[in-house]
Formats: sequence, structure tokens, C-alpha cells
Amino acid sequence: MKVIDHLNAVQDRVLVSFEVLPPLKGGGMKDIFKTLDPLMEFKPPFIDVTYHREEFIYKQRPSGYYEKSAIRKRPGTVGICTALMHHYGVDTVPHLICGGFNVEDTENALIDLNFLNIQNVLALRGDGRKFDGKFVPEEGGHEYAIDLVRQINNMNNGQYLDESIENGSTTDFCVGVAGYPEKHFESPSYKLDLQMLKNKIEAGADYIVTQMFFDNKYYFKFVEDCRAIGITVPIIPGIKPLTRASQLVSIPRVFYINLPDGLVDEVTAVNTKEAVKDVGIEWCISQCKELIEFGVPCLHFYTMGDSATVYKIISGII
Repeated sequence: MKVIDHLNAVQDRVLVSFEVLPPLKGGGMKDIFKTLDPLMEFKPPFIDVTYHREEFIYKQRPSGYYEKSAIRKRPGTVGICTALMHHYGVDTVPHLICGGFNVEDTENALIDLNFLNIQNVLALRGDGRKFDGKFVPEEGGHEYAIDLVRQINNMNNGQYLDESIENGSTTDFCVGVAGYPEKHFESPSYKLDLQMLKNKIEAGADYIVTQMFFDNKYYFKFVEDCRAIGITVPIIPGIKPLTRASQLVSIPRVFYINLPDGLVDEVTAVNTKEAVKDVGIEWCISQCKELIEFGVPCLHFYTMGDSATVYKIISGII
């Protein structure tokens, strides 16, 4: 079942969904099940599985020279999606990124997903590699998420890269894209960022899931501004609790988002790790309750392997 169908069908309750990371290479499905088993009590209609681009490392050779090697630390997105579908009977949403794929790789990946009856994809540009300084697309690959959305939509219409293919089998992917209530850090302006988002919707995207935020005013304004320029698709808020004092620095630095004064004041007023986590959980519960009152279709939790915290939050809001 498609994500958009789940969102349109819900009437009497807010949905909750989860995002999980593939385990580091050498890990197994038990790591994923350990995270999700307690959370399945809340009957998520779909689960996202992230995809991670290759990274470069430098290995010293016996000669003393360093050799640049590409590694993928978290493989297995498609396999995990399939395993979750069979184990839990839940729909899955693999992330598909521009980085590391040329357009033919992308087409083949989509064909595989279609054969596996995976009907949902979250189309993302993805982050740049650590040593690149900026996003660098694969040779012959997409530079922007909108190009990825267009390719998926073309396949939904039976159009393949090989123009000699006539009457190609149509896929039926539901496409999600990312939205940034505090704007994407690379965008020169919030207004332009909204226009780029609208372009992705017009290219065929069905729903939006947002970057995390800790002050609901950004989400409320984002939704209002999206509606004002004609974006009508569902906008799912992405939720992540603050659980460590060190995140007061790391979250703004890594994700380019603001932390509200009230949250910062509460965290800095306590002295133990347990108290910091309690502050983050209570803040997130209040945040979610306000979002539910606003009428969001779904709360999407970035679990980061911490199912116990997410469990406490959801238990506090339903």
C-alpha cells in the first residue's frame, strides 16, 4: 500500500511512522528488529530505511603511499525493506539518493524495487561525501532530487532510458520528498527553497516529510507558506527528541536548525544525563501533542536506534 493511501485513509487518529538506519557493515537484522519490536505496538503503517552513500578512506600501502578507497559503511537498504515487509507485514519506504548512482543505476534499482512490490520511495539528493566539501554527483547521475523525482515519474508512465523500449511496463511508485521548515542550508533563501519544493511536487512527488525541528512555529509557518504557493500534498513532520546535552551544539552544527531558548534553558538547568533525557522527552511529548492538535496526518520519528525513548514519547501522547 502506498504512503499517500495510508495518509488519506486515516480519519480518527494520528499515524506514527519510523525511520531506521541500516546497521554498520557486520551487523544484522537482529539490530533492526531490536529497535522496531517494541515500537510495532503502535501499528506504524510504514517504515523508512535510509540509504548511505559510499565514503572515501585512505589506506597506507606497504610502499608508504596512501591509496584512496571507497567503502559503504551501511549497506542493505533494499534487503532490510524486504525483510521488514515479510517479518511485520508493514509497508516500507527505501530512501533513494542521487549520490553514488548514475541514471542507469537508478533505473535498475527502481526495477528491483518494483519486482519486490515495494511501492514507496523517498527521493533525496543526499549529502556530499566528507572530503568533497560539497555535493558531487556521480558521473552520469542526478545533481538534484527533482531530477530523481522526474525519472521515477517517467517510469510510472512506462518511460525508460532506452528510447527503443515501447509499451514499457509501468511502475506505480508513491514518491516522497524532503522539506525544510528552516530552509535547506545550501539554499540562498527560504522563498527559493519553497519554490524548489513546489517544483518537486509538480514533477510528481506525492508527499513531504520534513527535516527535524524543535520549535513548532517553524513547522506551522512552513505549512502555511506551502499552502500559500499551491502545495497541497500532505506534509509529515519529522520528529527527533534531544537526549544528550552535547546535542545543544551538535544538532545546530550538523543539521543547521535552531533550538528554542526554552529547551536550551531547561537542558542547561539540569546536571545529570538522565535529567537531560527526561527534559528532551517531555519537550517532545508537548511538541507532538501540539502537532496533533494542529491536525498533522502522521508523526514520523527518526529513531536513531533508540526505541526506548521513542516508546516513552508515543506512550505519552496517545
